[in-house]
Amino acid sequence: MASKKYKTFYVLVACAYVVGIEVFLRMNGGTVFYEAIKYLVIIFVLMGLISNSFSNKALIYVLYIVLLIPGIFVAVADLGFETSIRRAIAFNLSGPICLGITAVFCYKRTLTYNQIKIVLLALLLPLISMAVYLFLFTPDLQEVITGTESNFMTSGGFGPNQVATVLGIGIFVLATRFFMSKDPFLYRFIDLCLLGILTYRALITFSRGGVITAVIMILFFVGLYYLKVNLKTKFRIKFSLFLFLICIFSIWLYSSIQTSGFIEKRYANQDAAGREKQDVTTGRTDLMAFELKEFIDNPFLGIGVGKVKEERLNETGVAAASHNEMSRIVAEHGLLGVFAFLILLMTPLVFRIKNKTNLFFYSFYLFWLLTINHSAMRIAAPALIYGLCLLNITYGNGRVKNEE
Repeated sequence: MASKKYKTFYVLVACAYVVGIEVFLRMNGGTVFYEAIKYLVIIFVLMGLISNSFSNKALIYVLYIVLLIPGIFVAVADLGFETSIRRAIAFNLSGPICLGITAVFCYKRTLTYNQIKIVLLALLLPLISMAVYLFLFTPDLQEVITGTESNFMTSGGFGPNQVATVLGIGIFVLATRFFMSKDPFLYRFIDLCLLGILTYRALITFSRGGVITAVIMILFFVGLYYLKVNLKTKFRIKFSLFLFLICIFSIWLYSSIQTSGFIEKRYANQDAAGREKQDVTTGRTDLMAFELKEFIDNPFLGIGVGKVKEERLNETGVAAASHNEMSRIVAEHGLLGVFAFLILLMTPLVFRIKNKTNLFFYSFYLFWLLTINHSAMRIAAPALIYGLCLLNITYGNGRVKNEE
């Protein structure tokens, strides 16, 4: 049995690995059921909570979970017991509950810098395996890329949004390893090559959300890291940034050639003919507006868990989800959903005021915030990454520059 000192570390390594492999398993039918990884993360975290105490201040996330419960009863009252419970729990609440329980576990727990590196490595390794699989699975790009829409054939036959999202996490982890590593250049070069491979695979999914999120995470990480290190390390960061930009430019150029220029049109918000699209959100704005309308019409308890898609089908004849967790939670839970989301939004920022040890804080926090705006909680990654931003991280004698 692991000592109490290392239980947090082992729990998070296990969670990171299964989160990293979730999309890979889904695209190959390798899970018992679709939401299995979220429940597995919950089980791992509950095991950690049972064997290890948690901060009383983390109870704010218990309140967050409680605020989501009335929405279940609203949906049950309207649709009938069995169908409502299955949809509410399995498809709509498993992600938010996974996030809440993970946040309770992670709040104010401490990992060393070397331990968080291993946690991130556990998250990265399955993503490298998935990238290799994508190279083996993807047919000739010239045959399958005929436009600027998200492409299932370049995403392993699975959802491009989810594939690009998790590949974006891998890109970020490799970037942090490249910028912070003190290993010989050969090892850093390997990280850079892997970063290029994952970037290429993420780009050719033609799903922009995960790639843009990764870029923002890296920018915030490098900026914060640069401010905290000594002059010698600052010089090394500048040189690393030069190599990093060369790598990214080369991958972009190669991707443009391989996709016959369609990737450039995609990020310029153009269609295959080069005409600018009116809606950069690919229709998500209208879907969000519908959800906000439902909130205005049902402000107190909302319309019930899992009801947004059904209501949209009844009113417009279109069964579509906005994949925006902010608008969904207020539509389905009403004012209780507003309070629940404010807990998620504000608690890490308040925590950050008193504790600035987590060098990855802004990157992790922004990953959660940006991802739930384009991919909701369809995968477990936002839940785990949100929890990681609530950790204390120690760097030897407490300062990043001394770690260097």
